[in-house]
Order: sequence, then structure tokens, then C-alpha cells
Amino acid sequence: MSSDPTPPDTGHLRVREDRGRTVLELHGEIDIAAAVEIIPHLDALTGRPGARIVIDLRHVEFFDCSGLRLLHRARHRVLDRGGELRLVCTHPLTLRVLKVTGLSRLLPPAPSLEAALEQPEATSGTL
Repeated sequence: MSSDPTPPDTGHLRVREDRGRTVLELHGEIDIAAAVEIIPHLDALTGRPGARIVIDLRHVEFFDCSGLRLLHRARHRVLDRGGELRLVCTHPLTLRVLKVTGLSRLLPPAPSLEAALEQPEATSGTL
């Protein structure tokens, strides 16, 4: 088994590489049931030293506090290991949740995957 495995895609998560970053594309309803499915894969990817991760929420139809916990978890794990985390979000309700909870200040959402991949290193959600 490789020391750098890419987890398999699931019903709520697709993983791919793009321009030196690992893109985690979330799909559907991100609730507690989806979070239980996603966490092992999220942990495998965010546990890598120096991971360069983009979480793409463009295909998410519903996003509750379980989704917020996933984002907080991913951010904490990536930054603790010297990596960077970027977020893509376009859904108005999800953007509102991110803003109301203050998460948008810690992890500013980009309006497109292209914008997230082109962000300078200094704007990767670090404090």
C-alpha cells in the first residue's frame, strides 16, 4: 500500500489533483450522515504534511453544522501540518452560513475553482 493513497470517491466526495493541489469536491446534502462517510477520507488527505487542499462546495445542495465541522476540522489539520486550505463556494445560503458563523473570515470562499487554484499562497486561509 502506498504511503500517499488517494481515497476512493464516495457518494458525497470526489477527489482529484489539479495544479499541484488536491481538490475535494463535495456533493449533495452535507449532513451528519454524509460527514460520517467523508471524515475518514478527509483525515487521510488533510493528515499529509504540507497538504495543499481545495474544498469545492459548488455541488452541495444542503450544508448544516456537520459541514461546518468538516471545514473546521480540515482547516485545523492542514494548517497544523504546514499546508494550505482553500475553499470554493457559490451557493447563497451556504455563503450566508459561512459568514454568520465567522468561518468565511478564517477560510475566505473563492467564487470558482479557477479562482481558488490561482490564489496567491498568502491567502490560503492562514491567520
